Amino acid sequence: MGDTPGILWSHPQLAAAVTSEDWGAVFRTYRKLTGLSQTKLGERVGLVQPDVSDIERGNRRVTSAEVRQRIVDGLGIPASLNSPTKHRQSPEAPVSGLALPGIAPDEDLLVRVTSVVETSRRVDAPTLDWLDRLLAEHRRAEDEIGSRPLVDVMRHQLRTVVDLYAGARGPLADRVVRLAAEHAQFLAWMAQDQDDAATALAWYDRSHEWALEAGDANMAATTLNMKAHMAWSRGRGTRCVKLAEASRWSAPGTSLGVQGMATQMAARGHALNGEADDAHRLLDEAQDIITRASAHPEDEPVWMYFYGETWFTLQRGMAAMHLHDWQSAVDHLTAGLDALPDEYRRDKTWYRTCLAHALAASGESARAATVALASVPDASDIGRPHSWNELHTTAAVLMRRGAKEGRQLATVLKDND
Repeated sequence: MGDTPGILWSHPQLAAAVTSEDWGAVFRTYRKLTGLSQTKLGERVGLVQPDVSDIERGNRRVTSAEVRQRIVDGLGIPASLNSPTKHRQSPEAPVSGLALPGIAPDEDLLVRVTSVVETSRRVDAPTLDWLDRLLAEHRRAEDEIGSRPLVDVMRHQLRTVVDLYAGARGPLADRVVRLAAEHAQFLAWMAQDQDDAATALAWYDRSHEWALEAGDANMAATTLNMKAHMAWSRGRGTRCVKLAEASRWSAPGTSLGVQGMATQMAARGHALNGEADDAHRLLDEAQDIITRASAHPEDEPVWMYFYGETWFTLQRGMAAMHLHDWQSAVDHLTAGLDALPDEYRRDKTWYRTCLAHALAASGESARAATVALASVPDASDIGRPHSWNELHTTAAVLMRRGAKEGRQLATVLKDND
């Protein structure tokens, strides 16, 4: 990648890290794309290896203009990216990730539910049943069309649920709070899917608070699991492990599926840190829990509909990638993708781009390029930013290995950026 700076800095994740001045993410992503060690990167920017490590881990912030300029000059960051205020969001901006235009995939049902709510001051079980059904349909729709078209309608739907609380009494009041927690968790996930971490964390915290108020241990633990997932996705393995462990001990009585998710999230955090023994130990434990959960799907909360042995196989593949066990990653990702239904379009796109990355790293350049190029349309349509970033990473890996397919893939991606 050293002779292709334009392609390097066109990587969306790297560009976003620079424009937000997240220098830890800049260092992590730059090293991932170039293969540099912390010591070698430090030589380029005039920092010793421990300082590079502290910045990557978030233990040290870059506040000096002089150090910032050394980083810009040492890494060759283009002038178009290195303006301190370029693309930065105002801290006062209201949850920008939740202000996207949207349409309801089941507009008729939404109208009927809204009509019932607006014409009756009394909250009854059938109204809440309808809202439950609507949320379930939106979750399924998001699997296929992605999060962007659904954000606005889900905000309005949550507002409807919250407005019901004033008219609810007794068990129905608890049910309204529990339903609000589920909506907030879904909004958090969609913000996370759009890489809006601040908004996602705010909604996860609200969902956790409401889940505790409603006595819903499964949702309280799920919010911690998803925060662990977000930490993992941002390269923070230790935080991922701690949040997953908190999910396991802070919410007793959770379902086997929720427990299994927490255990595999802790395993992935250890894998991200390169701690193979802990990762494999927890993966084996999670395998046993999830196998038992699969025998009784009726005991799982409704939002765990997607999580079973197929997803766990894919997670094993992700852990293997972090441990650089590329052949195991290829085997698990291939097996998981073969079993994953087509209606999970968003997830199939993500895992295919991960498979392309694993194939590239294992030296199967031609097959990696084939899988990556086939993923471009869906990654561009519903897979931004995560699947799209993974395709750019695959191109970087191929070019670093000297494969001609790398430049071909990079050209296609640049044409679609």
